[in-house]
Amino acid sequence: MKKMLSVLMLTAVIVVLAACGANSSSGGNNGGNDKAANNTSGANSAESTNAGSTEKGKIGISMPTKSSERWVGDGANMKKEFETLGYTVDLQYAEDVIENQVSQIENMITKGVKVLVIAAIDGESLTDVLQKAADENISVIAYDRLIKNTEHVSYYATFDNFKVGVLQASYLEEKLGLKEGKGPFNIELFAGSPDDNNAYFFFDGAMSVLQPYIDNGKLVVKSGQTKMEQVATLRWDGATAQSRMDNLLSANYASDTVSAVLSPYDGISIGIISSLKGVGYGTADKPMPIITGQDAELASVKSIIAGEQTSTIFKDTRELAKVAVGMAQAVIEGKEAEVNDTKTYDNGVKVVPSFLLEPVSVDSANYKQTLVDSGYYSEDELK
Repeated sequence: MKKMLSVLMLTAVIVVLAACGANSSSGGNNGGNDKAANNTSGANSAESTNAGSTEKGKIGISMPTKSSERWVGDGANMKKEFETLGYTVDLQYAEDVIENQVSQIENMITKGVKVLVIAAIDGESLTDVLQKAADENISVIAYDRLIKNTEHVSYYATFDNFKVGVLQASYLEEKLGLKEGKGPFNIELFAGSPDDNNAYFFFDGAMSVLQPYIDNGKLVVKSGQTKMEQVATLRWDGATAQSRMDNLLSANYASDTVSAVLSPYDGISIGIISSLKGVGYGTADKPMPIITGQDAELASVKSIIAGEQTSTIFKDTRELAKVAVGMAQAVIEGKEAEVNDTKTYDNGVKVVPSFLLEPVSVDSANYKQTLVDSGYYSEDELK
């Protein structure tokens, strides 16, 4: 019995060894199986390469703050677009602290990003850190805010910022009936942050429409504050705007009413509305003035639907993200990016080649068509 078991075990071992030998020599004897094996191996290696080349390289995205809904959306949109192309993304928010942004950009440079996409907190504060980027052959795309005083900016992706201001002021002109000679109306002016180059374009665009009516008395600025340095709002801060509006109302409107407020941005508009509500505006006896805005932030669109804020400027940041990503991809591939403006945006050292997208004025009459039908917001989000 023991001998028989030994023979059976020996036979089994021989059979297994023979099978292994056949498999190891099948490369020359079974071309079809060998091709299948090679294809499988090739697919696995391609997956591994793709996974590694989903590591095509790293892109650094530096955004100013999460306190504004639009910057959160901008960052997310660009991250998605870059990752779809196979890049990894280092997305950072500096919470409106210049030193944070500089430090974050330095860290991105150290990590070896291929391109930096930067929406600057202060357009004049990045000269030194962008020199460090240039020393490492890292290109820079300025995103929505022009970066000043440096040659190390390849392209600028933004909207037609002068037109934003024109649209805001033209809305006031239309709703007040100024072209038809109506007036006078009391108006107060607000502008954006003085360290953001765009704020000047917005304000200049608006004043190109409003100044003639101020000059002929159809618009009256009771505070007398009509210059950029008087009406600017540091860091676009809504609380700062609310405080200033409180002061304007108490000093100038004890017996008069405000008919219109030029506000350059939704966050500022919300602050202004809070101030106005505090002294009784928003009632049948004291209706809200016409109040502009910008960025179509969710809270402001809801405010428009509720009849408080009157209008906003929609800038489709999904499209802006695509433009910036396209610019970055062109730079990486050593190609020229598509631009449509090579004259307007002089940063003090060079005119930065730019692509300007079109802004759209939105109010209660067209918000569904512009914002909901385009998929920017859902009906549920606006409830």
